[in-house]
Amino acid sequence: MTKAELLKENVHRRYNPLKGEWVLVSPHRTKRPWQGKHENSQLTKRPAYDPECYLCPGNQRAGGQINPKYADTYVFNNDFAALLPDNELAQIGKDSLLQAEVAEGTCRVLCYSPDHSQTMAEMSVPAIRKVIEVWIQQLIELNTKYPWVQIFENKGEMMGCSNPHPHGQIWATSYLPNEIVLENDCQAKYFNENHSILLKDYLEKEINEKDRLLFENEHWITIVPFWAVWPYETMLLPKKHIARMDQLNNGEKDTLAEILKIHLQMYDRLFDVSFPYTMGWHGAPADSKEYNHWQLHAHFYPPLLRSATIKKFMVGFEMLAEAQRDITPEQAAQLLRELL
Repeated sequence: MTKAELLKENVHRRYNPLKGEWVLVSPHRTKRPWQGKHENSQLTKRPAYDPECYLCPGNQRAGGQINPKYADTYVFNNDFAALLPDNELAQIGKDSLLQAEVAEGTCRVLCYSPDHSQTMAEMSVPAIRKVIEVWIQQLIELNTKYPWVQIFENKGEMMGCSNPHPHGQIWATSYLPNEIVLENDCQAKYFNENHSILLKDYLEKEINEKDRLLFENEHWITIVPFWAVWPYETMLLPKKHIARMDQLNNGEKDTLAEILKIHLQMYDRLFDVSFPYTMGWHGAPADSKEYNHWQLHAHFYPPLLRSATIKKFMVGFEMLAEAQRDITPEQAAQLLRELL
C-alpha cells in the first residue's frame, strides 16, 4: 500500500510544523463524511435593513452610540472592548508562579456592508475588495502603536456571534499572543535550519500532491492542511512570499477578493447552510525584529461535522490530551472540491 492509502485506513498522528503540535487521526471511525444526516436547507433570507440590529446604518448600538448611515464599510471601536489602550495596572512582581503583566490594546468592529441580509459569501467581489482595503488600512494604522493586529471573523451563532449583520473584528495587542508566538518560533526555527520559508516549502508539497488542494487562482490557493484539526478546516495562502497583508499589490487584492467569495460559497454548499466559522489572518508582527521567515496566511476553523446542526466538540481527550479528528483531511478536501 502507498503512504496515502495507509494514512486513509489506519489510525495515526500528524504533526503540525507551524505550531509544533500533533493531532490524532482516526479514519476508521467515519470513513465517509457525507454519510451523515442531510437536512433541509438552513439558508434563510434576512431583510436588507433590520431596525433592531445594532450594526445597521443609523441604528443605536448596544453601547448607546448611533451608527452613521454608512454606504459601504464602517469601522468603530468596540463598545465592550476586551482590551483598553491605556491600562493603569503596574507591572506585578517577579514571582515565577504568579506572574502578571500589563495588557493594552484596541478592539474594533468592521461592518462589511450596510446590507443586513448578506454574508461575505453573498457580497459582490468589489464589495469584498473594499473590506480587504479596510483590513490593510487598519493594520497599518494600528501597527504604529501595537506589534500585533488580529483580523478575524466569528460567523454564526454556533461560533458565539450574536448578530448576523456581516461584520468582523480587529484586535490590536501590546504583546504577541500565544498562537502567534508558537507560529513565529516554529517558522523562525525552520528558516534558520533550512534557509527557506516553512509555508512556502509546505505549499509546494501540497501543489505536487494535490490531495488536499481545493482551489487556486493567479495569486492565491486554498487547501485543507495536512495537520487540520477541525473536520473542514482550511487555509488560504499567497503563492509567492508575502509576509504581511500590507505588502499586497492591487492585483493580489483583486484575486484575494475573488478567491474569498469562491471559498466561502463552497462552505455554504456543504450542508446547504450559511456556514459558521472562525477565520483570521496571520502575518508577520510589526516590531523591531526581523521576520523574513513569515508567510501570510488565513485560517478557517468551521465547527460543523456531519450536518448543519451536528458539530465537532473539542472535549474529553481533546481538552485533556491532544486534538483528534475522524475524517482525514484528504476525505474533507475531496468533498469540498466537489462543491466548487
